[in-house]
Amino acid sequence: MKSAVLVFPGINRERDMARTLKLVSGVEPAMVWHADTQLPAGTDLVVVPGGFSYGDYLRCGAIAARSPIMDAVRAFADKGGLVLGVCNGFQILCESGLLPGVLMRNAKLKFICRDVHLKVERSDTPFTRGYNAGQVIRVPVAHGEGNWIADDETVRKIESGGQVIFRYCAPDGSLGETSNINGATNAIAGIVNDRGNVAGMMPHPENHVESIIGCTDGRGLFAGLVAQFRKAA
Repeated sequence: MKSAVLVFPGINRERDMARTLKLVSGVEPAMVWHADTQLPAGTDLVVVPGGFSYGDYLRCGAIAARSPIMDAVRAFADKGGLVLGVCNGFQILCESGLLPGVLMRNAKLKFICRDVHLKVERSDTPFTRGYNAGQVIRVPVAHGEGNWIADDETVRKIESGGQVIFRYCAPDGSLGETSNINGATNAIAGIVNDRGNVAGMMPHPENHVESIIGCTDGRGLFAGLVAQFRKAA
């Protein structure tokens, strides 16, 4: 699996993501600067990592979404290429029009940095095939603007179209106000576009892939992506 990790001024999770991709796939990812206009030839997966691109000025992800490299990412996605955005990357994908909705300030207006539980809504996407539908996983979050919202029509569309892939939940998988840590609509933590080839999520699966950390629940996402490309080959 040949992956490319985008690098913007202020992004600070690109090395975490690159390490994880190499650890799971065995292949060193390309690091692609925001001012570049093309992705490396043969790219299979583009990852937009977390951090604080451009210091989160204006709105989180708004400036990065207009960087030159994003034109190449949009063209890549239009051709069916896989794109994953995590945390700030999710915000960038929404701002760039690759995913619906927008990420707003957390409901209690506080930065949240801790482990959370997610319910896997479906296991038939390239991003979730490493899990079982209904499975509960534990991964970290670190964000101040992770409250995903959209207009009613958009919410109905993504719910009816099965575009929700992760929801915030309790350890037993139940949903409720307490477990919806940032107030996101319908406890949505991750979605895919209507074609299923672009995904965004606020939690950081790349930080839970090694047993030395104590939890490896994030590894399934990356292992599933590797398996996806092995199957295609």
